[in-house]
Amino acid sequence: MGSTSERPSTSVEDYVKVIYDLQERGSGPVTISAMAERLSVSNSSVSGMLRKLGELGLVEHRRYGDVRLTDTGAKAALAVLRRHRLLETYLVAALGYSWDEVHDEAEILEHVVSDRFVDRIADHLGDPVVDPHGDPIPTRDGQVVERDTRLLSEAETGANGVIVRVNDSDPDLLRYLAEQRIGIGMRIKVVERQPFGGSLVVRVGSSGDQRDQALGLVAADALWIAPAID
Repeated sequence: MGSTSERPSTSVEDYVKVIYDLQERGSGPVTISAMAERLSVSNSSVSGMLRKLGELGLVEHRRYGDVRLTDTGAKAALAVLRRHRLLETYLVAALGYSWDEVHDEAEILEHVVSDRFVDRIADHLGDPVVDPHGDPIPTRDGQVVERDTRLLSEAETGANGVIVRVNDSDPDLLRYLAEQRIGIGMRIKVVERQPFGGSLVVRVGSSGDQRDQALGLVAADALWIAPAID
């Protein structure tokens, strides 16, 4: 797919990307309400678009059931995610954007740049496998590197690991994490969990430079950790 004229419409790309992203993050079945919240549209708008996506062979959706991408839909989603995540990486690496600024820019650019341009970005950056938020970047042929990760919010007391990914949909949350000096590649341990859905106390940093701090569940639910490799 070399030119933008051969692609699905912008709205179709946005929808398949959101469905894939919701599936990928493992937060349960993809529902109309979850899609509506992410896209800031009404449930009826999502239902109407899902009918169109079904006619295009991109999704499977039964009334009152969950939404699933077909193989064709997943391929389309991976193509737009590759553009989005490579653009985010380029904006940070080459143009000095901060990680809370790039999502909205990439949302616009991903629909207008050619795949040739994006491949040039990949070559220039040395074919990175993750973007600035730790999201995996699909390869040219639509492969994604699988990693052993879990949400920090689901980790038990005493669990430790390395922060490898952060949900990028809320710029305010990304700015908050930056202010708290919490980012990709940092070691983190769950020291204490407050009862009844309260905050976590986490220990951040490596030996000799550690600190304990409280972290609300919204932030903990946006951070993914992987086992630490010593």
